[in-house]
Amino acid sequence: MGDNDAVERSSQIIVALDFDNRRAADEMVDRLGDQCRFYKVGMELLTAAGPDLIEHLVAKGKEVFLDLKLFEIPNSVAGAVRVAGALGVSMVTVHSMGGIGIMSAAVEAARDFPRLRVLALTVVTSMTSSDFVDIGVTGSTSTEEQVLRLARLAEGAGCHGVIASPQETGPLRGVLGARTLIVTPGVALPGESPSEHARTGTPRAAVAAGASYVVVGRTITRAADPAAAFRLVRANLEP
Repeated sequence: MGDNDAVERSSQIIVALDFDNRRAADEMVDRLGDQCRFYKVGMELLTAAGPDLIEHLVAKGKEVFLDLKLFEIPNSVAGAVRVAGALGVSMVTVHSMGGIGIMSAAVEAARDFPRLRVLALTVVTSMTSSDFVDIGVTGSTSTEEQVLRLARLAEGAGCHGVIASPQETGPLRGVLGARTLIVTPGVALPGESPSEHARTGTPRAAVAAGASYVVVGRTITRAADPAAAFRLVRANLEP
């Protein structure tokens, strides 16, 4: 694999900074160095470290995927998206189950920030079809059918992409076409099984099915040598 190929594969990897404190996040970014340019910051780390962390990552030339899964009244969602854009965030998530109003408000708020992409969460990767019964989604709806339905709704609202598990990536790519971003959490190297995700797959399988980016957490961040683990994930992305 040439240097350009390595850079291209590296750019598809988003490392999830799933930590509860700023020091641990900073140490991980330092250990990965120039290899990794894209990081996910979720609610736990944002609550612990505040927006200063995001500004710090952006100042270092990193891209930030702010995974807020916004699910609020449209005005509040729009306000949060504008704050994300002002911080220099590259991607922010809204919850597609909030409906057209919430997603459209997020997309409209992002228009003032050309680098900001609004991604709609379809069905969280910890959910299975049996969970739909618990929350009142009855009938014979499968997880895949629900994901595709919500993805079409997100597309209609103008979202730039969707979040979905490796198992739904192929069907989604067929429905959404080539330009829509598909960001895929729940990936792990062969032989690993990320316990918090019910619908998983390998990085290679996700990208081969059409994922634009894969989100990798513990495989890298809990490794004895995170930089070496990052290289293993990058190697796994080779066709």
